[in-house]
Amino acid sequence: MITLITNPIIVSVVLLCILCLCRINVLLALIISAVVGGLLGHIGISDVMNIFVHGMGDNAETALSYILLGAFAVSMTHTGLAPILSMKIGNAIKSKKYMLIFILTGIAILSQNLIPVHIAFIPILIPPLLCIMNELKIDRRSVACALAFGLKAPYIVIPAGFGLIFQSLIADNIIQNGIEISRNEVWKHAWVLGLAMLIGFLIAIFITYSKPREYKTIEIEQKQNVDLSLNKNHYVTLLAAFITLGIQLWTGSLPLGALVGLAVIFGFKAIDHDKMDKLINEGVGLMGYVAFVMLVAAGFAAVMKATGGIDSLVNAIAPFMMTNKVLATCLMLFVGLFITMGIGTSFGTIPILAVLYVPIFAKLGFSIPSMIIVLAAAAALGDAGSPASDTTLGPTAGLNADEQHNHIWDTCVPTFLHYNIPLIIAAILYVAIVG
Repeated sequence: MITLITNPIIVSVVLLCILCLCRINVLLALIISAVVGGLLGHIGISDVMNIFVHGMGDNAETALSYILLGAFAVSMTHTGLAPILSMKIGNAIKSKKYMLIFILTGIAILSQNLIPVHIAFIPILIPPLLCIMNELKIDRRSVACALAFGLKAPYIVIPAGFGLIFQSLIADNIIQNGIEISRNEVWKHAWVLGLAMLIGFLIAIFITYSKPREYKTIEIEQKQNVDLSLNKNHYVTLLAAFITLGIQLWTGSLPLGALVGLAVIFGFKAIDHDKMDKLINEGVGLMGYVAFVMLVAAGFAAVMKATGGIDSLVNAIAPFMMTNKVLATCLMLFVGLFITMGIGTSFGTIPILAVLYVPIFAKLGFSIPSMIIVLAAAAALGDAGSPASDTTLGPTAGLNADEQHNHIWDTCVPTFLHYNIPLIIAAILYVAIVG
């Protein structure tokens, strides 16, 4: 018990959550938690900072992607395409608030699988819709849950886009640790987790956050009668969006895709060259914070790995795991939750957990479906709810455009409760029934 209480991973993640709940800035909370965890792991303060700074490079590509996509999002606003899209959506939904929530959920799902741009659509589409949400008195916590569902559930369930990457990681890491399975087996069983998240999603929008909530109407600069017809600049911007997607799919590089998209916009003069500096600055302002949090989260993860806390955590609870499958499942989910809450990425958690869990699966005689469910759930736990996850940072970036949406209390806490609890229950029940 003492080993668990003093474990660097547990102490750091608990401290991170407490600091964030006390409204300490996420960046500062991550740095403080990393230093405390490093010191508990018997790493000198200078070494902690060196590991932290070097570890930040692991998310450099992601951070650059968000900066460039932020600039691309701003360019869509400058050409007038984003306001037109939002007004078309507004005209379509009229007073049907649930239709708006489901439309945004559908777009989020498409962003993971069919058009894999991840959270890049949020700062483009959401800010212009905030006035409509205010008129409909929509509780933005329900929209945060809807966006988080669309960003997370598809990669667990659908074997395409980011889902193909996630599910391939699960299958490949199980195979690398000595058990043969097929990639196609993952989605055939992981749908149970998706169903659990769907239940959490429906509870969030129809029960927990269904009551009207008042927000201040922040006046924004816009024409009252916007021409909804598309002009040459709009078509150029749409062309740039498709080229961005094509380059990303062809090269596997999102930053390169965004860079080429911006080149198309400026090359065809959809936006004048003299506005380039302003556009980039606004892009940094829009997504720079998210990008830097991702960099700091990578540094935090590097320090956590260096402490050896993950191995010691598993070793401390391993004797309890060997008694029965259900208890082992509970403990493995507990470990996965703490690791992903700190690291902020379920994709990066899979290789760490597979090395530790697969031998336990084999020893206790877990079925292949149960292995998939437990590993997928343990990796996905914490992605929704983590202060450092793009699943929470993305929705906040859009919903807080008028500074009326708190990252921790309005995004992280609601998504944590409505998705992590159903995932835990679903995984435990599945193992209890299937074995």
